Amino acid sequence: MLSAALYAAALPCSDLDRAKRFYADKLGLMPADEHPGRLFYQGRGGTGFLLFDSKGMAVGSHDQMRFSVTDIHGEVRELKQRGVQFEQYEFPGFDKATSVAWVVDHSAAWFKDSEGNLLAIVQLPVGSVDRPDT
Repeated sequence: MLSAALYAAALPCSDLDRAKRFYADKLGLMPADEHPGRLFYQGRGGTGFLLFDSKGMAVGSHDQMRFSVTDIHGEVRELKQRGVQFEQYEFPGFDKATSVAWVVDHSAAWFKDSEGNLLAIVQLPVGSVDRPDT
Protein backbone atom coordinates (compact mmCIF):
# COMPACT_ATOMS: atom_id res chain seq x y z
CA MET A 1 0.00 0.00 0.00
CA LEU A 2 2.85 2.40 0.68
CA SER A 3 4.68 1.59 -2.55
CA ALA A 4 3.36 4.76 -4.24
CA ALA A 5 4.12 7.01 -1.26
CA LEU A 6 6.84 9.62 -1.11
CA TYR A 7 9.39 8.93 1.63
CA ALA A 8 11.09 11.47 3.86
CA ALA A 9 13.22 11.60 7.00
CA ALA A 10 12.43 13.45 10.23
CA LEU A 11 15.38 14.46 12.41
CA PRO A 12 15.19 15.68 16.03
CA CYS A 13 16.88 18.93 17.00
CA SER A 14 17.54 20.13 20.53
CA ASP A 15 18.24 23.63 19.14
CA LEU A 16 16.29 24.26 15.94
CA ASP A 17 17.89 27.67 15.30
CA ARG A 18 21.38 26.16 15.55
CA ALA A 19 20.34 23.34 13.21
CA LYS A 20 18.89 25.82 10.70
CA ARG A 21 22.22 27.70 10.67
CA PHE A 22 24.20 24.46 10.24
CA TYR A 23 22.08 23.27 7.33
CA ALA A 24 22.31 26.70 5.66
CA ASP A 25 25.97 27.55 6.36
CA LYS A 26 27.55 24.10 6.09
CA LEU A 27 25.24 22.24 3.66
CA GLY A 28 23.85 25.14 1.64
CA LEU A 29 20.24 24.11 2.34
CA MET A 30 17.38 26.49 3.06
CA PRO A 31 13.98 25.45 4.40
CA ALA A 32 11.22 25.31 1.80
CA ASP A 33 8.66 25.88 4.55
CA GLU A 34 8.81 26.84 8.23
CA HIS A 35 6.34 26.40 11.06
CA PRO A 36 6.85 26.79 14.81
CA GLY A 37 9.14 23.97 15.89
CA ARG A 38 9.48 22.54 12.38
CA LEU A 39 11.60 23.19 9.29
CA PHE A 40 10.77 21.46 6.00
CA TYR A 41 13.43 20.95 3.33
CA GLN A 42 12.56 19.98 -0.23
CA GLY A 43 14.87 17.91 -2.42
CA ARG A 44 14.75 16.70 -5.97
CA GLY A 45 12.02 14.37 -7.22
CA GLY A 46 9.60 14.92 -4.35
CA THR A 47 12.11 14.01 -1.67
CA GLY A 48 12.50 16.03 1.47
CA PHE A 49 13.13 15.98 5.18
CA LEU A 50 11.92 17.60 8.35
CA LEU A 51 13.90 19.04 11.24
CA PHE A 52 11.80 19.26 14.37
CA ASP A 53 12.28 20.72 17.82
CA SER A 54 12.79 17.92 20.33
CA LYS A 55 13.80 17.56 23.96
CA GLY A 56 15.43 14.23 23.13
CA MET A 57 18.86 13.72 21.68
CA ALA A 58 19.94 12.05 18.46
CA VAL A 59 20.74 8.39 19.03
CA GLY A 60 22.01 5.54 16.95
CA SER A 61 25.29 4.58 15.40
CA HIS A 62 23.73 4.23 11.94
CA ASP A 63 22.91 7.05 9.55
CA GLN A 64 19.50 8.65 10.04
CA MET A 65 19.39 10.17 6.55
CA ARG A 66 21.44 9.98 3.39
CA PHE A 67 22.05 12.26 0.46
CA SER A 68 22.49 10.44 -2.85
CA VAL A 69 24.95 12.22 -5.15
CA THR A 70 26.75 11.58 -8.43
CA ASP A 71 30.22 12.81 -7.33
CA ILE A 72 30.88 11.87 -3.71
CA HIS A 73 34.51 12.97 -3.73
CA GLY A 74 33.60 16.44 -5.00
CA GLU A 75 30.77 16.78 -2.48
CA VAL A 76 32.98 15.71 0.43
CA ARG A 77 35.75 18.13 -0.61
CA GLU A 78 33.27 21.02 -0.86
CA LEU A 79 31.65 20.22 2.47
CA LYS A 80 35.05 19.99 4.17
CA GLN A 81 35.85 23.45 2.77
CA ARG A 82 32.62 24.68 4.40
CA GLY A 83 33.76 23.26 7.75
CA VAL A 84 31.91 19.94 7.87
CA GLN A 85 33.81 17.39 9.97
CA PHE A 86 33.57 13.86 8.53
CA GLU A 87 33.59 10.75 10.67
CA GLN A 88 36.66 8.52 10.56
CA TYR A 89 36.36 4.74 10.76
CA GLU A 90 38.59 1.69 10.89
CA PHE A 91 37.34 -0.89 8.41
CA PRO A 92 38.47 -2.30 5.06
CA GLY A 93 37.57 0.04 2.23
CA PHE A 94 37.61 3.23 4.31
CA ASP A 95 40.04 5.86 2.99
CA LYS A 96 41.01 8.23 5.80
CA ALA A 97 42.60 10.67 3.35
CA THR A 98 39.30 11.30 1.54
CA SER A 99 36.84 10.25 4.33
CA VAL A 100 35.10 8.08 1.71
CA ALA A 101 34.45 4.36 2.07
CA TRP A 102 33.69 1.65 -0.45
CA VAL A 103 30.79 -0.34 1.03
CA VAL A 104 29.77 -3.49 -0.88
CA ASP A 105 28.66 -1.81 -4.14
CA HIS A 106 28.75 1.95 -3.45
CA SER A 107 30.76 4.77 -1.91
CA ALA A 108 29.75 6.49 1.33
CA ALA A 109 30.91 9.19 3.74
CA TRP A 110 29.41 10.16 7.10
CA PHE A 111 29.16 13.32 9.18
CA LYS A 112 27.09 14.59 12.10
CA ASP A 113 24.89 17.65 11.96
CA SER A 114 24.88 20.26 14.73
CA GLU A 115 22.38 18.13 16.70
CA GLY A 116 24.33 14.87 16.57
CA ASN A 117 22.28 13.22 13.81
CA LEU A 118 24.51 10.96 11.73
CA LEU A 119 24.08 11.76 8.03
CA ALA A 120 25.49 9.93 5.03
CA ILE A 121 26.46 10.93 1.54
CA VAL A 122 26.34 8.03 -0.90
CA GLN A 123 27.24 7.50 -4.51
CA LEU A 124 25.26 4.55 -5.81
CA PRO A 125 25.94 2.52 -8.94
CA VAL A 126 24.42 3.77 -12.19
CA GLY A 127 20.86 2.47 -12.48
CA SER A 128 20.17 2.34 -8.73
CA VAL A 129 16.68 3.43 -7.69
CA ASP A 130 17.67 6.44 -5.60
CA ARG A 131 20.65 7.56 -7.66
CA PRO A 132 20.07 11.22 -8.62
CA ASP A 133 20.83 10.82 -12.33
CA THR A 134 18.28 8.07 -13.01
